[in-house]
Amino acid sequence: MGNIGIMGGTFDPIHNGHLMLGEQAYQEYQLDEVWFMPSGHPPHKNDRHITNPEIRLAMTKLAIQGKSGLVCSDFEVRRNGSTYTAQTLRLLRKAYPQHQFFFIIGADSLYEIENWYEPDQVLSQAVFLAARREYEDAHPSMEQQIAYLYNKYNADIRILHCEEMDISSAMLRERIAKGLSVSEYVPQEVLLYINDQGLYQEKDKA
Repeated sequence: MGNIGIMGGTFDPIHNGHLMLGEQAYQEYQLDEVWFMPSGHPPHKNDRHITNPEIRLAMTKLAIQGKSGLVCSDFEVRRNGSTYTAQTLRLLRKAYPQHQFFFIIGADSLYEIENWYEPDQVLSQAVFLAARREYEDAHPSMEQQIAYLYNKYNADIRILHCEEMDISSAMLRERIAKGLSVSEYVPQEVLLYINDQGLYQEKDKA
């Protein structure tokens, strides 16, 4: 039986903040592997154009190459239709019954998770590893939110002891569209790929 971390996201583009969370989960919880899994057709991102899944998958492969324990997975990219986390976890557990899955999330997702599709199904199918908030004056606190979700859903949520980087893919797309440098935010190989493919040259319409 393996302990497998799942690092999901649109990864449009993948950046150093994603890598930091995945590597922290791998080390802190002594996971066997962390699967970086670009989403296929995320239902909550229908308000903007999403880069082709194959391109996002290619960037993910470049970002994690040579990094111990990190694996690129096309599990969601291969699926048709909208990809909900509840369905993904259900399918993963069916395809890999020998594994225990640990789903890695940012701090904000801990507070938003009840708005996800079938939150009871999401929270019952994996251990959740949540990044610690950069500013701990949140109300409720992370500990209070974890206790609330445990009491309501019997959710197993543990804290990842690394602060999230103040960085988002949306910010990076905007910087690239304006011709600004993003070299400190993304791996060099990903940056070269973005430039080579001419990605994010036009600002999102939405």
